[in-house]
Amino acid sequence: MSDESQASSRRSFLMRMGIALNVVAASLIAVPVVGYIAAAMRKRSYQAWVKLGDMSQFPAGETRLATYQNPFTVPWDGKTSNVACWVRNTGANKMQVFAVNCAHLGCPVRWFPESKLFMCPCHGGVYYEDGSRASGPPPRGLFEYEYEVRGDELWVRGGQMPTLANPV
Repeated sequence: MSDESQASSRRSFLMRMGIALNVVAASLIAVPVVGYIAAAMRKRSYQAWVKLGDMSQFPAGETRLATYQNPFTVPWDGKTSNVACWVRNTGANKMQVFAVNCAHLGCPVRWFPESKLFMCPCHGGVYYEDGSRASGPPPRGLFEYEYEVRGDELWVRGGQMPTLANPV
């Protein structure tokens, strides 16, 4: 074999190898990008109506802690599939159902009936009993869930955790 033909075959081999490696790299980059775009186009809703309890569990004028089972769980979620919320009965079947998470960084807020305030232990966020912001670093009031009273039962639309970008 002459030097020219050997160099030509080596050059063509390296060219084919370079093209093959570029195709592999491009496909490794394209798979997650296409998945991201396809997921955004699907727009699955992660909310469903869940029974919170009987109306007798939530007396008028009181705020009580309640929990429900997240409707979108997997077997290994365990206890983390239980979602807590605060239920305030203002009377005449008018309710407010608040997410237990602070609107600042998501720490769990506690209800203090003596002062009629929700307080966040992490950074001192305080909310009035109607869920509006009283003081501290939270940029807004507590997140509220949609609710329905069906007969003697309270139902809440749950499933997706509230955030500033995606309030319930």
